[in-house]
Amino acid sequence: MKIVVNTRLLRKNAMDGIGWVAYNTLKEITINNPRIEFHFLFDSGIDDEFLFSQNIIPHNLFPPAKHALLNTIWFEWSAKKILEKISPDLFFSPDGILCLRWSGKQYGIIHDINFEHRPEDLKFTNRAYYKYFIPKSAVKACRLATVSEYSKRDIADTYKISPDKIDVIPLGINHFFQPLNSESLKQTIKEKYANGCDYFIFLGTLSPRKNIIRLMQAFDLFKQQTKNNFKLLIAGKVMYRSNELYEAKAKLIYSDDVIFLGRQPDENLRDLLAAAFCMIFIPLFEGFGLPPIEAMQSGVPVIASNVTSVPEVVGDAGLLVNPYNIEEIKNAIVNIYEDDGLRKSLIEKGNIRKHEFTWKRTADLLWKSITKCF
Repeated sequence: MKIVVNTRLLRKNAMDGIGWVAYNTLKEITINNPRIEFHFLFDSGIDDEFLFSQNIIPHNLFPPAKHALLNTIWFEWSAKKILEKISPDLFFSPDGILCLRWSGKQYGIIHDINFEHRPEDLKFTNRAYYKYFIPKSAVKACRLATVSEYSKRDIADTYKISPDKIDVIPLGINHFFQPLNSESLKQTIKEKYANGCDYFIFLGTLSPRKNIIRLMQAFDLFKQQTKNNFKLLIAGKVMYRSNELYEAKAKLIYSDDVIFLGRQPDENLRDLLAAAFCMIFIPLFEGFGLPPIEAMQSGVPVIASNVTSVPEVVGDAGLLVNPYNIEEIKNAIVNIYEDDGLRKSLIEKGNIRKHEFTWKRTADLLWKSITKCF
């Protein structure tokens, strides 16, 4: 059996959520199925780190798929050409985009369809690309996976697809996130990133749907009320409409206490999260949301949105808020700050809930779903 996999998001030191899904599931699946021939399709060069087992044959396809037009060329010409040459039993695409011009069996993971509900959060070319290719890929696929019950309902309802075609595969927690039990080491991290002060943290791409502006405004109200020396650290890659973030920050009374760190390597993210007082993750739309469970793995309490998939992921292990209500977000931050019992309770609940999210479970469920295509 031959399976071709879109691995263009396996990029050394540059992986976000979908890239980590591909990395952690494919590592497990390829090693556990040595008799299957896997062909990995890269777009930015081949790195041995991603060749998990002897049954993987790598291919680097031109052009690097860095934006909508290049993505289209990569999938509909370069990938199509190699699919016709290999003639696999299945083409698997972890980012949900399939090759529409190839007639063989295809399987995709659609993580969410935020572009259908919040198109203004993406550049015109990106949203046009997704709104054209994702619905067609969803219909073309022999089977689909998604990452939450919320996303399953949303995809089925929006694209008029039977929910029986879609399997829910919750994600796992990256192994490098771990608690820090050394107070001296935590203080060293605080000195490095937050002028020695305690801090709240947000991790993730700085897309408008991540609700960073309301987060900053709520933090500013918290500072006005409590008059403490806490900082707010924001770590992540800048996305569309980033100028709005900096303009909003400039208007804050405590603007100097909001620190943008940019994209950070994994070892820095591990330290930043483990030394944080609390993770605040209040997106307006999310298909799953890895940061809250990464915080649970790190022994850090969570304030999270009460919309879309986030409550499904967080359960009772986080303080849920209306992400549109700045006052409610501020009150949650104050509660975490003032109530040590609440903070410890959330950490304990997170320590229990984190065990539900392992990459082995994700990989097992994904493989079970894929085999339904045969």
